[in-house]
Amino acid sequence: MDKHHHKNMAFSMSRKKSKPSRKVGTRECCSRVTLLFQILYRIPAAFFLLILVFLWSSSTTIISGNIVHVCVSSRKLNNLYCLSAGPQPNLEISVPSISNNSTSTPSINANVKELVSVVQHQDEPDPITRVEVGNGSDGGEEANARKVVEEIIQVHRSWKSNMTQPACDGREIYVYDLPTKFNKDLVGQCGDMMPWENFCRFFDNEALGEAIPELGNGWYHTNQYSLEPIFHSRVLKHPCRVYNENEAKLFYVPYYGGLDILRWHFRNVSNDVKDTLSLELIKWLESRKPWMQNSGKDHVFVLGKISWDFRRRYSWGTRLLELEQMQNPIKLLIERHPWHANDIGIPHPTYFHPRSDDDIITWQLKIIRSQRKSLVSFAGAARPGAPENIRSILINQCTSSEDDKCRFLNCSSGGCSHPKSVIELFMESEFCLQPPGDSPTRKSVFDSLISGCIPVLFDPFTAYYQYPWHLPEDHGKYSVFIDQNVVRQMKVNVLERLMQIPVKEREDMRRYLVYELLPGLVYGDSTSRLEKFQDSFSITMNNLLERVNRLD
Repeated sequence: MDKHHHKNMAFSMSRKKSKPSRKVGTRECCSRVTLLFQILYRIPAAFFLLILVFLWSSSTTIISGNIVHVCVSSRKLNNLYCLSAGPQPNLEISVPSISNNSTSTPSINANVKELVSVVQHQDEPDPITRVEVGNGSDGGEEANARKVVEEIIQVHRSWKSNMTQPACDGREIYVYDLPTKFNKDLVGQCGDMMPWENFCRFFDNEALGEAIPELGNGWYHTNQYSLEPIFHSRVLKHPCRVYNENEAKLFYVPYYGGLDILRWHFRNVSNDVKDTLSLELIKWLESRKPWMQNSGKDHVFVLGKISWDFRRRYSWGTRLLELEQMQNPIKLLIERHPWHANDIGIPHPTYFHPRSDDDIITWQLKIIRSQRKSLVSFAGAARPGAPENIRSILINQCTSSEDDKCRFLNCSSGGCSHPKSVIELFMESEFCLQPPGDSPTRKSVFDSLISGCIPVLFDPFTAYYQYPWHLPEDHGKYSVFIDQNVVRQMKVNVLERLMQIPVKEREDMRRYLVYELLPGLVYGDSTSRLEKFQDSFSITMNNLLERVNRLD
């Protein structure tokens, strides 16, 4: 984390002692008034001088293109105040009108009323994707909000394709050859993205990361933000790819927007700088004939961060997804915006990237035979700065359990940075606790699923309203749900609740998630040749092609 050091400065004033006045009465009064004015006159000048020196010592100057930004830093990482100057006016960003009455990063699970308010007041440029919500008279605001989200998810499910193998006739894909500043060059900045580690090791093996032979074939130390280059490498080798844009039905835009966000987070830059590449991308696309033909409706973006990171309200992230031009395309994200129909959630990348059917079958047999030594496990960290978060309650219940019924892997001490430790913990557990973190979704949900550990969810936005193409509508087949409000009110002991689930029911759930779900939750490597199974990438592409065909 950036640290800003400010010099300690002192300002001293001295004045000669006044001699006792020989005059009394009005002269003495006037003398005191004069002295008071002298003091008041000097104090503002002194403070003004201090402020100027402070601003000069704590400012950062950044030149981006033809724009010069002078930013004054504060002790808060993101609380930067910048003045920009250049030969052209500030770039204007066209965004939908959105109600903004919150004072922190939006949290769906914490404020459903805000969800309703935003949906009621948004002004989407594309009427096809606009969502309307009632006034709450038919069941309350929360019920209406959830109804809207569920309706969007059902629309997404209706796009699911029954095809297991791609038939390319009328389903061709064109991959834009973007200037490298939109993708490859961002990967090249990996050494400066994180102040505490070199991020470059996560981009080895086409962004799969370093191999983990201890876990078997196809296992890599994959970072949670590596989805963009992983997906890109697969699309380049898709059998339906065409090189003539006039033959295509679907257009893939390989912009690494998540990496664009990461490279600025720990630097003192203005919002204009953060948005520069997004605006340049839109300008580039608007010069292309396919984009203009359908206003981007047949275009798809894959963004490896949560939707909120591309809908900046304060200083974090960019405003890419609030640009008017970005409302029509499909956006695939690891966490979707609940009430935007063109946001679609796809799985977080896990550590497992099989190359063949045999890799999947070998892993399935290994985890179905694994001894489940613990009833419950939790790999995570508390959120002391977020008292509404239930993590501390779950940790207390876990660590106070008897007979090692619950095992806690503390991520705050670095325990979760080793994939082998996390996967082995999940392989030895019946249930894995998956409370929300900084946002509702967690990569850990998918790590637990592919390890045969039944996820215990506390917020429906963690999975049920996120991944319509990869997780079934009947969430009871693969997970246990316990409302976080009940946990927060201390009305339930989670471990006692899980102990009540019969062994036969656990086994049925485990067989379902291992044999039915697992293949579709992992991303095979770029050379994978799967015949018996569809991985997450194949499911996503088949459904995208199904959706784009319906545009006709």
